[in-house]
Amino acid sequence: MTESSSTTPAETAAVSRTSKRKAVRAVLAGGLVLGIGAAVTLAAWNDSEFVQGIFGSGKFDLEGSLTAGGTYASHATAGAAPTLAFTAPLASNLSPGNVTYAPYFVRLAAGTTTDASARIANASATDSVSGAANAANLTYSVYNLAPTATCNAAGVTSQTPIATGTNLTSVSGATDITLTKGADASTAGGSRLLCFVVTAAPGLVQGGTTTATWQITATSL
Repeated sequence: MTESSSTTPAETAAVSRTSKRKAVRAVLAGGLVLGIGAAVTLAAWNDSEFVQGIFGSGKFDLEGSLTAGGTYASHATAGAAPTLAFTAPLASNLSPGNVTYAPYFVRLAAGTTTDASARIANASATDSVSGAANAANLTYSVYNLAPTATCNAAGVTSQTPIATGTNLTSVSGATDITLTKGADASTAGGSRLLCFVVTAAPGLVQGGTTTATWQITATSL
């Protein structure tokens, strides 16, 4: 006689519990896989590119000379100012109505890296004799001439001054002149002749000595 198999209620319950546990483990395992997959999709690749700029300043230097073929140098302060060579003997022995002339040559020094504009920016004067206030009794004009010109009455005829003063402490009508840099770092720029013309006014006081100082300012272009 063949025995029929039968499952008791307790065995059926045990199988059910085992199947549920396997299902839970499968779900947990699937959840872990999904979690790992989500983390991977959030980890994007990154790359960076950097760029830089390097900036350097150029060189700028205005210099002057009392003569066309003389030595040029920088005179950056009033204390270093060279003394203009006004026509003699009038400069040291002026009388009302006298006119005296002095040249001054300016250029951009070798190594200057940019052109410039220049102008008479300031004028000042000191009277060395008390009571002889001749700074107020001397007028002036400054002319921009070619370096080969002559700073005299004929040289400034028909020229327009780039600055004037009704006395030695004022500046009127200041106009820029252009200075060009040299062709290379070892070459100075082209020079210009500034012709200073000083005229003694009728009120000039006898026995006075006056020192006038002009400031020439250049600005890079």
